[in-house]
Amino acid sequence: MNPTHSAARQSFRAEGEVYIRPGAVADIARLVEIEARCFTSDRLSKRSFQHLLTRGHTIHLVAEIDGDIVGYAIVRLQRGTSLARLYSFAVDRVFRGRGVGLLLLAEAERQAVAQGCAFMRLEVRPDNDAAVARYRAVGYKEFGSYQDFYEDHSDALRMEKVLAGTIAPKLAKIPYHPQTVGFTCGPAALMMAMKALDSTMQINRTMELRLWRESTTIYMTTGHGGCGPYGLALAAWQRGFDAEIRVNETGALFVDSVRNKNKREVIRIVEKDFRDQAAAAGIPVKHRGLSVNDLIGELDRGAIPIVLISSYHLYRQKAPHWVVLTGYDDRFLYMHDPHIDPKKNRTSGDSMNVPVTHRDFDRMARYGGGRVRAVVILKRRS
Repeated sequence: MNPTHSAARQSFRAEGEVYIRPGAVADIARLVEIEARCFTSDRLSKRSFQHLLTRGHTIHLVAEIDGDIVGYAIVRLQRGTSLARLYSFAVDRVFRGRGVGLLLLAEAERQAVAQGCAFMRLEVRPDNDAAVARYRAVGYKEFGSYQDFYEDHSDALRMEKVLAGTIAPKLAKIPYHPQTVGFTCGPAALMMAMKALDSTMQINRTMELRLWRESTTIYMTTGHGGCGPYGLALAAWQRGFDAEIRVNETGALFVDSVRNKNKREVIRIVEKDFRDQAAAAGIPVKHRGLSVNDLIGELDRGAIPIVLISSYHLYRQKAPHWVVLTGYDDRFLYMHDPHIDPKKNRTSGDSMNVPVTHRDFDRMARYGGGRVRAVVILKRRS
């Protein structure tokens, strides 16, 4: 037996002849072999395994029989949320039929729960009848699909399982639209909300950039200008929606983190103009934040809250970020996060109806040293 495996024996979970333990860098060569034996495309490379084992925010498990690795499971965890994703999963064909896959999956779920996750999501080929049946048998349910997901252009079924007890969430039917550039989270969130309230509205990248031009404050802490609540509310009002602004600050937002005096002045001028336009349009502005219970109340009334959060809780980047709330249950708020990152294998499946505990959402729904809270509440025009 590999000496690395012997040293890790204390962390094994024995199930009959199968042992399950945390993966290690020393396992990579064998894992690459299993990939080659199990898949004809969409294989993880040696480099990918190295990254996932050493840098990825993951749970990595391997299954052994008589000291030989016969399968593995990789689960990606999403910071700040209660969502886990079964990112990659394989059992060597020679060792199938011995229950290895079910044991690996059960242990992956157990460890995800131990990490605070309440949901596991995965993708599977629709023509892989055995895998689809296996997931259904242990409680996974289909909730969507991806088109052209795999390298051979096959679609993928999306499946989800509730790992920890929770009531069925009350979710609004809000279509998902990712931001296509790094600074358009606000327009993307606004488009999702408008489309949910008016199914005839056409949303696309042209509208995304147009909304950004209309609602940007020109400068932000760094890089391109970002969208504030006044600009977003005005853009929605001009398109026939009622909007209400809740913000706990009476002055210009985000200026404290802008060092350049001239930039700060530009932000103040632009925001004052937005405020004046909002007042002229009769858009209500209340200078207080909304609690989790307040947000749930708005959802119950058919409104859609677009909420400013700090992206640090999700991506370890200190930047303001807009998300749209899609529903709630007794433990979680659910949100569409416009951010995806294909280079880091973050797809729309990682960003749709993301569950965040009430407590964690309350913490992330504020930005900067001034703990700015801002919400745009969108409704159908009265």
